[in-house]
Amino acid sequence: MMAFRRSTPQGEHRPVMLSEVLEALRPAPGNVVVDCTLGYGGHAVELLTRVAPEGMLIGFDLDQDNLPNVERRLSETGGLFAIQHGNFAGLASAISEHSPEGCDCLLADLGMSSMQVDDSSRGFSFKRDGPLDMRMDRSRGQTAANWLATQTEEVMARTFVELGDEPQADLIAAAIVRERNEWPINTTKELAKLIQQAAPVRVNPVPLPGEAKPWQQKLRPTARVFQALRIAINRETGNLVELLRVLPSCLKPGGRAAIISFHSGEDRLVKSAFRDGLRTGAYSAISDEPVRATYEEKGRNPRSRSAKLRWAVRTG
Repeated sequence: MMAFRRSTPQGEHRPVMLSEVLEALRPAPGNVVVDCTLGYGGHAVELLTRVAPEGMLIGFDLDQDNLPNVERRLSETGGLFAIQHGNFAGLASAISEHSPEGCDCLLADLGMSSMQVDDSSRGFSFKRDGPLDMRMDRSRGQTAANWLATQTEEVMARTFVELGDEPQADLIAAAIVRERNEWPINTTKELAKLIQQAAPVRVNPVPLPGEAKPWQQKLRPTARVFQALRIAINRETGNLVELLRVLPSCLKPGGRAAIISFHSGEDRLVKSAFRDGLRTGAYSAISDEPVRATYEEKGRNPRSRSAKLRWAVRTG
């Protein structure tokens, strides 16, 4: 059971596509808002500030390490809030407990937070050497190292294609199997080196307009495989499917939802669910195309470059 706490104002923190999120959700004083993926709390702080003092925020985060920082930041905004350790699979029960009529606004910012990327002990980044963990919740589940040690070559290749869009998935999976038959793959540096040797990239030394820089081109297979591993380890696809299933019933009539995705597979799921909801009458309006970050924000924050935001409005 989540306990609500009261808070007092604090400074500004701007997360990915903040202006676009606020435009899509339009939070107002007294609203009930939900943040399915708290992270550092950047979106949550801004949402709670706009619905305070009578509104409330319900937040979730699978990473328990994030919660103390989030609680501290939310405790300075002047609103009523409750946070829960867990993923948004518990959304329906939390809504039922605290706002049986539903919520006015709901946000899900998928993927990982910058804090997780910067912590080498978490194993999310191939740019920092550390143990191959990748679990959002380190209290349960198997690590990425264990997953690589136990999956078949076919399963790995399929995962790298479906969750990472990696065209050289077969070569990388075969290299992993060969390597693990000799030595265990336990660190991010070991895996990154293996991928780069198994899937060399033809780099354009003089990038065309809009094309990635040479070093970015070289690292693309590594980035895709790391992304696929993270999604698989944390069962992110299944969690998203469940969220999309229960979402209409969790929104009040006229309630608004926004989902930010960073992977084409996730975006396809959101697009399909919203279009189905529009066709069946669950939603009265949806975004025709994904909303992208501005050119200026992409320059300030590399994480926003692949972000796609889609929104939907519950039928009133």
